[in-house]
Order: sequence, then C-alpha cells, then structure tokens
Amino acid sequence: MAAHSTTRALYAAYNGNLYQVRRSSDNTTRNIGLSGAGGTANAATQDSFCAGTTCVITVVYDQSGRGNDLWYQGSSVVPGSPQSKPAVATSESLTVGGAKAYSLYINPGNSYWRDGHLTGVPTGAAPEGMYMVTSGTHVNNGCCFDYGNSETTRKADAAGAMDAINFGTQCWFGGCSGTGPWVQADLEWGLFPGGSSSWNPNQRAFTSKFVTATLKNNGTSRFAIKGSNAQSGGLYTLWDGALPPGYSPMKKQGAIILGSGGDCCKPDGGANLSAGTFYEGAMVAGYPSDATENAVQANVVAAGYR
Repeated sequence: MAAHSTTRALYAAYNGNLYQVRRSSDNTTRNIGLSGAGGTANAATQDSFCAGTTCVITVVYDQSGRGNDLWYQGSSVVPGSPQSKPAVATSESLTVGGAKAYSLYINPGNSYWRDGHLTGVPTGAAPEGMYMVTSGTHVNNGCCFDYGNSETTRKADAAGAMDAINFGTQCWFGGCSGTGPWVQADLEWGLFPGGSSSWNPNQRAFTSKFVTATLKNNGTSRFAIKGSNAQSGGLYTLWDGALPPGYSPMKKQGAIILGSGGDCCKPDGGANLSAGTFYEGAMVAGYPSDATENAVQANVVAAGYR
C-alpha cells in the first residue's frame, strides 16, 4: 500500500516519478524520474536542474498507485513548525547497479509524512509489514528515525498507536549492550528491541554503509524485527515473538512517517531530532512470510548499492 525510493523503481513496470526537488535560485520544482521502466533514478535530471544552486527534496512519490506520497513536514501540504525543513537533495550520491542516484539524507529538522488511513494504510489491529534500506554510518540518538505507520494526529496518543521501523543509537529503556545502531520497533511510548522494555540479547548493531531493516506485526499477538547488510547475506532475526505487554491489540491510525517519531513537527510543536538516510522502503497490508522478506533482501542485494 506504499512504496518509496529516491534511487530506483520498486516495481518492474513502474515508470513514474521518484521524487521532486525544489531549487533555491528561483523556487521552481522538478520531478525526478527513472532511466526507464523498472530502472534507476535519472540523476542527470537533478544534476542539470540543481547546477549552481541548492536543491531540497519536497516529496517522495508513492509508487504503489495509492497516492501515499510523503511530503516534508513544514510544507503547504503538511504544515509544520518553523524548524521543520526539507532535506537537501545533494547531501549524498551513490550508485545503484552502477547508475548514479541520490539518497534522502535526513538531518535533524527534516521529516516526511502522509495521512494514509483512507488510502490503504492499515488501522487498528490490522496486520502489516514493512522494510527499508538505510545506512549504518549516518545515525544519531535523537528521537526518532522511523519509517512506518504513525498517528494521523501527529501526537503520542497511546501504546500501539505506531508500528514503525526505527534505526539509530537511541536506547529508550536503558540497559542496551553496545552502542548500535540497532533495528528496533517504534510502537509508541517506547522503542522496543524485542518483546519487552528489557534489552533483547539477540539484538546486534548494523554498522555497514547500507542496511536492510524489516518489521512485521500481526496486530494482536506477534511481531518480528530483522536486519542485514544490504549488500550481501541474508536477514538476521532479532525478534520473532509476542508483542510487549500493553500493546495487544494494536491501535494503529494509518499515517506514514519517515525520518521522525509520531509526535513531531506540528506547527505548534518542535522539529525532528534524528538523523538517518533513506534509500527505499515499502509497506504492505497483511503479515509477510519469511520467504517474502528473504526475497526482498535478495532483490536489494542484487540491486547493487554502492
């Protein structure tokens, strides 16, 4: 029900736009598309349009066809606090399958959001799954670098009101082993390394340049967290078991957050405190099988992030 990337098409037949940039010289915008159907970003379009000036990423388009585009908090579409700004479009370049692309390089003050409760994003205790490709080298301990289901109110409403992947070095409940960064679940009122507020000894840090992170939640009894190097190998299961006490059933509201926690960035509030990098991610209704998650990881590895 949502698929986002600044680097490549996430459907073999997709030939639409990936994201939009706005340049500071004249405040005009340009959509950044693909080299071809199912291909990689046409970075040359951005390079030409942004030459000699600064560009920011205003929106990351949803490739699923459901219209779940992620606009930056602080835009006219998603009004935000004066401190909320769009991410600079040229902070990090990379290659995917040998082709140049740019990441969504989020620093404190940047975040993106969409109210998708009427356009397919699960609510209540409905099951869902998600993944993202991020970076283990651009992280901090600010709250909270998330991708996933969040509050439509943009407030910290209740335990279970969020269901999002979190990646960073924040140790919410204390007792963490090492310095991270870790793949955790932001379920609201806490970042969970496993099925409770106690540290999960099966957790591990993911410090590679490119990291795959997954989360799935059946909404009533079970959730699973996994992670891996996005350039090689399979997914490592960090947790697959019961939801934390007080989080069953889930109370999801159906917004999508990227780059911040759920209670962020309203016009009368503060701005995002986290840092992180987003290359691609998707959210699905239903509870993905392990085989599906493994296939996603294999596809990410084959894409050739460098």
